Amino acid sequence: MKYNEIKEHDFVLDYDSGFSGEYFDISEPATGKIFGTVRGASIEETKKIISSCKHAQPDWAATTFEYRAAILRRFAQALGHHCEMIHAWNARECGSIRPKSEWELQACIEQAYTAANLAQAPNGELYPSTMPGRKNMRVKVPVGLVGVIAPWNFPLLLSLRAILPALALGNTVVLKPDPQSFFTGGVIISELMAEAGLPENVLRLIPGGAEPGQTIVEHPDTGMIAFTGSTAVGRAIAQQCAGTFKKTSLELGGNNAFIVMADADIESASSCAAWGSFLHQGQICMQSGRHIVHESIADKYVEALAARANQLVTGNPFTEQCHLGPLINAQQAEKVRTLIEESVAMGAEIVTGGTIDTQLVSPTVLKNVSSDMPVFQQEIFGPVAPVVTFKTEQEAIALANDTTLGLSASIHTADSARGEYLATFINAGMVHINDQTVNNEYHIPFGGLKDSGDSGRIGGPVNLDEFTHTKWISVMNQGVQYPF
Repeated sequence: MKYNEIKEHDFVLDYDSGFSGEYFDISEPATGKIFGTVRGASIEETKKIISSCKHAQPDWAATTFEYRAAILRRFAQALGHHCEMIHAWNARECGSIRPKSEWELQACIEQAYTAANLAQAPNGELYPSTMPGRKNMRVKVPVGLVGVIAPWNFPLLLSLRAILPALALGNTVVLKPDPQSFFTGGVIISELMAEAGLPENVLRLIPGGAEPGQTIVEHPDTGMIAFTGSTAVGRAIAQQCAGTFKKTSLELGGNNAFIVMADADIESASSCAAWGSFLHQGQICMQSGRHIVHESIADKYVEALAARANQLVTGNPFTEQCHLGPLINAQQAEKVRTLIEESVAMGAEIVTGGTIDTQLVSPTVLKNVSSDMPVFQQEIFGPVAPVVTFKTEQEAIALANDTTLGLSASIHTADSARGEYLATFINAGMVHINDQTVNNEYHIPFGGLKDSGDSGRIGGPVNLDEFTHTKWISVMNQGVQYPF
């Protein structure tokens, strides 16, 4: 590794990015400690990297599928070998508790093996022809150079879910992680790929913030942008790429409905709700953000959910056992505070939680919430569970759809068939019956509707289409004589 190993409870950061752009700090959200400062890439340096990766792509695509698959398998093994280092960085840089980091790492390992198998998937189809002797082929070809712009909340997973299939299918990649997770979502990936034998310029790491990210989006040599992040930034990327018809894969925000019907098992529903709302401090796009509960059981549900919230401990996930770590930065903690305070001023009531100590936010349950309150209307990205009640199924569906976002949802009911029927009316890309909203299985297509993305899907077999273009190739054994 180009940076020092972790010793006991201290990081000594020694990393030279080799770039000359703006500086950014590598910090620890739980303590505010600055580990070191890294220089981002300038616009010109970013352009040079893009050109180098574009130049390397034809040779990479020409390698055998066995060669590409072997590298991805070695990368999976390297992830497992360096697990302790990865968990430590995920805790200190991103505020991840150990179980969350362990799940994230295992999902990445499994995705690496899945992508290795993807390399040998069929890459075309034959079609009949109305012309005697003509062979019609629809073939999949690499997009070329894929720009991956990844977030800080699940930085390893949300970088690799695009990088791995892109590489398997013959693309090269430039990766720009969020500066707040530069090591977990960037350096570790880059260096372990090199350790696995990935050739030079097939994957390049570009550090920095908005400036190099915008260069990646605008550059004519990037054939596709895979972005995970906010709807506002995703919309800007979509508008920019539309000007040149550049391919996009956009997974954006969510304000996800958690519907609890009158016949639901309250203990099960409250367990799913606590997991969906409080996992990783609620900093997940699939967070159970709006609890829509039948009025006949609302009091019991709120009591059960609050009891679970009261059992959860906040703290520094690197130095102590806790259920919730810190929010990623002070601005996000202040945003959560404002959403709570403004909603309380409008009539919401704090059942439990609501305390904020620097970037540690206690798991919070709110009742007497109405659909016009900020905690209902906005994506919270913090450990807050607002509860609103309904009387009829139609009202529940209307409340669930009362958002511009459409990523994930769940419905709890003793009648699973009824839940499955109601799911067809929820305007979300993923709906889970008697489960929580934060579901992600690497082999199942993942994505949202409305302002939660571009309606594309990523994961499993759909990666064959997501990271390729298709073309029609027809062949005649000899030339055809036409009327003129």
